[in-house]
Amino acid sequence: MNSSIINGIKINSFNSKNDFLDYLNDKKKILVAINAEKILKEDEKLKNIINENIGYPDGVGAVMALKQKGLNATKIPGSEFWLDIISRYQNEKSFYLIGSTTEVIENTVKKLKEEYLSINILGYQNGFINENQKIELKEKLKNLKPDVVFVAQGTPRQEFLMDELIKIHPALYMGLGGSFDIYGGNKKRAPKIFLDLHLEWFYRLIKEPTRFGRQLNLIKFLILLKMKKL
Repeated sequence: MNSSIINGIKINSFNSKNDFLDYLNDKKKILVAINAEKILKEDEKLKNIINENIGYPDGVGAVMALKQKGLNATKIPGSEFWLDIISRYQNEKSFYLIGSTTEVIENTVKKLKEEYLSINILGYQNGFINENQKIELKEKLKNLKPDVVFVAQGTPRQEFLMDELIKIHPALYMGLGGSFDIYGGNKKRAPKIFLDLHLEWFYRLIKEPTRFGRQLNLIKFLILLKMKKL
């Protein structure tokens, strides 16, 4: 594994998904998906969490930045990779899921049990957690001791929560954003042609025009990258 610092964020580069899976075998860290928007985000708390853990190139912008630094980076979409983790480790590790609505998380757990017959899910709950519920969650994790915890709340909320949880119960944590919604069929991922052309961002913009302001960050990112100011 190699890494590079891009705008103050350490991003790790892997040759393939399998290399990443091998690397994670006994890790007790937080996996943070890195894209152009996150690279440009000026949030010192978030940057510290990323740099103390494992940031990986989830977006084409992160891959481009790593390649400009001379690294052989592969895009690893978090919305797929969490299922790769389950597929690889379902017979060895236990899981706990946090995120989305009660309906979505229940559908997600049901589908996982149908598709991964050996999966050991110790517990799950929705992502709308108040302070009292957070205390209860920490106690659950301490008692259940899951090996892998998936948290789907969106950035930076999920990273801040995982940073709290890992101090109470060391495990492999992974932030998933809207992945439970995609897996459960509530939202659709971009068609393959958009993925192959690295235009997933454009498909999401078409489907959600309110993302326009966020997508301006990608243009800013590409300009800074071209000028080698990252």
